[in-house]
Amino acid sequence: MMSTVLRNLLTNALKFTPRNGEVHVEITKNDGFCIFSVKDNGIGIPPERLKYLFSIDTAHKTRGTDQEPGTGLGLILCKEFIEKHGGYLEVESEAGKGSEFRVIIPDKSDKEM
Repeated sequence: MMSTVLRNLLTNALKFTPRNGEVHVEITKNDGFCIFSVKDNGIGIPPERLKYLFSIDTAHKTRGTDQEPGTGLGLILCKEFIEKHGGYLEVESEAGKGSEFRVIIPDKSDKEM
């Protein structure tokens, strides 16, 4: 499930960032959590769309910078998968400046399996 989440976030960042744009990936640990961040300088998400980003009731059809189709269903699934692992998804975005998606999940690397 987590590899699907990471693949979707990376694919989205590439889809919505113009050629020669930047996508930054960072993984950190903090206070018992692993944080995976994908940040881009792409087209961003307007505030009116951002508040409905994870709503299954609202259509999210958006074209990427090269007219790639997008439905928004991938992000909804990502959120569900992250929550199944006891984590949550944070999003910051500004239209025209890019987006950052942060996956925050409990760090179980130090615990016995």
